[in-house]
Amino acid sequence: MKIDVHTHILPKTWPDLRERYGYGGWIRLEHHHPGRAKMMMDDRFFREIDANCWDPATRMAEMDDMDIDVQVLSTVPVMFGYWAKSEDAWDLSQILNDDMALTCETHPKRFLGLGSVPMQAPKLAVKELERLMTLPGMRGVQVGSHINEWNLDDEDLYPFWEACEDLGACIMVHPWDMMGRDTMPRHWLPWLVSMPAETSRAICSVLMGGLMDRFPGLRFMFAHGGGSFPATLGRIDHGFTMRPDLCQTRTKNPPSSYVDRIWIDSIVHAERSLDFVLDVMSAERIMLGSDYPFPLGELHPGKLIEGTTLEYTTKEQLLSGTALDWLGLDRASFETDASQKHTEMIGGQR
Repeated sequence: MKIDVHTHILPKTWPDLRERYGYGGWIRLEHHHPGRAKMMMDDRFFREIDANCWDPATRMAEMDDMDIDVQVLSTVPVMFGYWAKSEDAWDLSQILNDDMALTCETHPKRFLGLGSVPMQAPKLAVKELERLMTLPGMRGVQVGSHINEWNLDDEDLYPFWEACEDLGACIMVHPWDMMGRDTMPRHWLPWLVSMPAETSRAICSVLMGGLMDRFPGLRFMFAHGGGSFPATLGRIDHGFTMRPDLCQTRTKNPPSSYVDRIWIDSIVHAERSLDFVLDVMSAERIMLGSDYPFPLGELHPGKLIEGTTLEYTTKEQLLSGTALDWLGLDRASFETDASQKHTEMIGGQR
C-alpha cells in the first residue's frame, strides 16, 4: 500500500477574487488550452499547471500508473492568503475546503484532505478548523512555515494550536513566502536554498518555542524531508546548549529530544539523504510524500524508497505505515481490490 501525504490540488474554477473582494493580489486560472491552465496573479504569470492539478479522473489515472493507493490533498501554498484581509482569506478557505471535501466524498478510498484556514486571524482559523473537520475526508490542515510576521510559536497562535490538539487535527507545515527571495533572482535559489531553510525555521520555532510541551497532542508533519533541519540539528543543539539565554527561553529541552514527536515526509531526492534522515528520525516518523504534481517533487512517488536496500518492513512503514499512524487511521479503512482501484474513475473511464 502506498499513501502519498504531500500532494496539491486546486478547484477547476473559482470566483474572480479581485472582483469578489475589491482588491488585487489573488490567483486566478486562465484555461487557455484543453487540460492546461495558467495561474495568474492579477496580470502576472505565476505558473502553468495541467489537468492533474484539478481533475480527479486525471489524478486517479496517474495514481494508478504510479501504484499510489491514496493521496492526501492540500492546496497550493500561494492560495493561503495570509497577506489579505482576514474575512476574505476566511471566505477563500471555505471555497477551497468545500471543493476538496467534495473530491474526498466522491472518491473516499482514494483521497483525504488537509484544509486551509486564515492563520492571520486565529479566531477565524479556529472557526474554520472546527467546520472543516466535520467535512468528508478532512483530516487536518496545511499551514505555512510562518504567518506574515509571526513564527509558529507566536503566542497569538496558541488558541489555534489548542484547537488542533482538541480536534485531533493533523498539521502539515509547508514552506512558503521564502526568506531572502528578493535577493536571489537567479538559479531558482528561493526554492533550492530558502525553501529548506523555511522548513527548519518552522521546526525550530515549534520545538524551541515550547509548543510540544504546552500542547503535547499536536501532530506536526514538516514537508520536504524537514528541509535543512535534520542536517543542521547538531549545530542547532549546540547553539541551544551554548546560548541558553537566547535559545532556552520557552523550553529547557534540546530540539533533538523532540524528533520522536514530529513527522517529516520523504522528499529528499537521494538515497544517501534518505539514509541520513532515517538515522536522525527513524522510519516511524517519515512517510511518503511527493509534492505531486509539481516538478520539484518526486516525479514517481515512492520510487526512491522502493529502490533502496532497506528491509521490506521498513519500506512498508515509509510507504504507508507512518502515514496511517499520523492520520490516525487503520489500514482496513482503505482496503479495496485492484479491480475497484483501477476502475474508480469519474464516469468509469481511465
